[in-house]
Formats: sequence, C-alpha cells, structure tokens
Amino acid sequence: MMVTNKWDEGAGWKSPGWLLLIGVASLMVYTFFNIPAGDIAKPAETLLAFSGLIAFCIWGKGFRRPVLLLLGAVVAVQLISWWAGLSHHPQWMDSSPRLALLAKLFIFISVAWWLRGSTRNTLLLWGVAATGFLLTTFFLAPPNDENWITGLSGERADFGIRNAQHSSMFFGTLLLGLVAFSKRICQPGSHQGMRITLWVMALIIALAGIAVGQTRAVWIGTIVSLGLGLLVWGGFVVMRRGVRQFLKYLSMFLAALALLVVVFGVGLGDALEKRVNKESDVITQVLNGELTQIPYTSVGIRVNSWIAASEWIAERPLIGWGAKGKSLVMRETAWIPSWLSEKVGHLHNYFMEIWVAYGLLGVLAIGALMIWIGRATWLAWRAGVMPSDMAFFGMIFFIFWMIINQFESYESFWTGLYIHNIVVGGLVTHYWRWRHEQQKPLEN
Repeated sequence: MMVTNKWDEGAGWKSPGWLLLIGVASLMVYTFFNIPAGDIAKPAETLLAFSGLIAFCIWGKGFRRPVLLLLGAVVAVQLISWWAGLSHHPQWMDSSPRLALLAKLFIFISVAWWLRGSTRNTLLLWGVAATGFLLTTFFLAPPNDENWITGLSGERADFGIRNAQHSSMFFGTLLLGLVAFSKRICQPGSHQGMRITLWVMALIIALAGIAVGQTRAVWIGTIVSLGLGLLVWGGFVVMRRGVRQFLKYLSMFLAALALLVVVFGVGLGDALEKRVNKESDVITQVLNGELTQIPYTSVGIRVNSWIAASEWIAERPLIGWGAKGKSLVMRETAWIPSWLSEKVGHLHNYFMEIWVAYGLLGVLAIGALMIWIGRATWLAWRAGVMPSDMAFFGMIFFIFWMIINQFESYESFWTGLYIHNIVVGGLVTHYWRWRHEQQKPLEN
C-alpha cells in the first residue's frame, strides 16, 4: 500500500496493513485539517482515536500498562466526582459523567502509535500541522477583519481561530519549533538555500503573529521558555565545544533578534507599548496584595475568578464539583457581576479548572500524566533514541505550556487539546520505540 511504503516503519510494530492505512490517513487528515476545517475534521479525530487505541491495546504489549493505568485513573476521577456530585448537588450535575473531557488528553496514544517510533514521521507530522495553521492565517482568515492586514495596522488579530489568545498560542508553538530545529533545517545538503529561506520566512511570520495577537501570556511564555532553553543549550555547547563557540552562536542569535525587534518595533511599537502598559495599575494592585475591589479588566477578570474559584475549592477540595465546576464558579458566585457570568464561563487557568471540577484527585491525576510524559522524554533522549533537538523542543514547549495555561485554559478547548496530542504523541512515540528495542533481545 502507498501509505505503508512511504510511512517509516522504523520501530517495526505489528498491525495489519489495512488498519495502518486507516490510522495514518486519519492522523494526517486530523493534523492538517483540524485548524482550517474545524468540525469537518471531527470524524478523522474519532477514527484516529479509536483505531490507534485498539491497535495499541492489542499489539502494544510491554509498554501499554503505565499509560492505560493513567487513562483509567483519569476516568475514575471523573466518575468519582460525578457520583459524589449527584448526591451533594444534583441540580448542577450532568446526566452523564462526560468522560471525554479529560479522556481526550489521551488521543496522543493513537498519535504516538501510528507515528511508529519514527523521528522522520514525527517531523513530517509536525510540519503538516504547521503548514495547515499557516495556510489558515493567510487564506481562511475573515476577509474584512481579524487578519494580517488588521494585525499589522496595530489592531489585535485572531485570524478566525477562536480568539487572539489561541492563535497566539499556535504562533508561539511554531516559533519554539523553528528555533529548536533551526540547525536541522539549515544544515548543509540538498536545497539548503531554499530551506534557509523558508525557515527565515516562517520565523518572521511566527514573530509577527505573536506580536499582532497581543497576548501577554504568550509573550511571557515565549521569552521565559526560550531564555531557559538558551541557558541549557549554552551549557551543552560550552561543555562540548568551548565558550568561544557558544559566544559565536549567542551573538548571531542576539543580532537576529535585535533586527527583528527593530523591524516590528517601527511598525507596531505604539500598539505593543499600549498593550504592555494597559493594565499596569491592576497588576501593581494585585502584587501589593490589594485583592478587594479589583476592577474587571482583562487581568482583573482573571484574578477575581481565581479568588472565587478558591472559595469553591475550599468547600470541596478533594473531589470537586463535577464537570461544570468552572461555569458554576462564574455563574453561582454571588459577588461576580451577572454581565460577566453571562459573557465568561471559564477561569482562564487550566489547573485551577481541574481542581474546581475534580478536586485534588484530578490535579494529582493530571500531574502524574505530566510527570510520566517528562520521564518518558528524558529516558528516550538519554538512550539516544530521541534526537537532542527534539528533546530540546519538548523541554521548552513544556515550560511554555505550563506558563500560558496559568492565564488561559487552553487544554479545555480543542486548540489546546490538538497541540497537546500532536506534540506529546511525537515525544512518546520515541519512548515506546526505545521500550520496543529493549524487548527485542528478550523476544529473540
């Protein structure tokens, strides 16, 4: 079959050819069309999830237990919270536990399985995702507003992707990938000139997208993740090649960054400065601990909703309020204005939403998943199965993801789930490849 011939079978995992065809096809459709097509790609997502999970459960012997236990724990936490809620506050509970809300975090199992442990497949998939996103911003954004013309004129743009915070998140992830894989993309070889040209163009577009999205959390997440990543990368360079080589690369990086800052500062300086300084008074008030009568600005809405959420968490800290917890906080907290509760139904903080909905049990379950992913990435890299640039990307993405999810609950929406499953699937597939290679001597 064409797919099985072109798709790298590096790990040699078992599965029938027809099922592999279905799995890879649904994976590629989901990856490319999920951003531009939205609900039209839902059948591909469903087919991907079930085909990969079934194949993993049948042929994933030797490394399926930990992740399936984590999936079982997440399902159990949702069931416990739902059953407890039915007896305590049935008027606010759903008729079913809505297990898919957290179970969708595990679509990465199917992504990782069909990637077959291959670095080539993973990079191809991430390239397809980036292409689908960029095409959306240029050709499918609303024609009259919220597009590049709007953004480059100083207004905030979201390109028709939910809102500006979510499009900025995509641009931030793209920028991290372009930086992490810069050496691989620009290395000598065939079509080097074209590759470097496309990389520079994509880098400029990513930076411009982050600028016009005017999302402060993404600005902070990008700067911090790249800054910490530069320190770690610099340490490796110093140990391997000496201080002089590190300073050479650092000077090139800073020169390119300064040039881009100047270019965008000339065109967007006033708009960006206004965005940065817009809520300085509110931020100062919060930092000073003055948490009463915080105005309902963008920052103020977040802080007020977090204060309200803390009150609900204190009442049911262990098992939470059920799947509707975040909306209950906004709708049923007496001192939150009705105009705000009608407009905003979430808490702009994913981890606080988990705690409100599923209590400390939910936080521990999600925390265990994060630790497992981090450990799997580390083990695959240490064993030499995962390339260093991919491990570097995984590290800076984790820092970026942790920061921005403190200010917007990305993983509660399809946008965050999409990025989570695509990125985590690419990391975990290398871990499973390593585990598979460890089993070969035992099988022989």
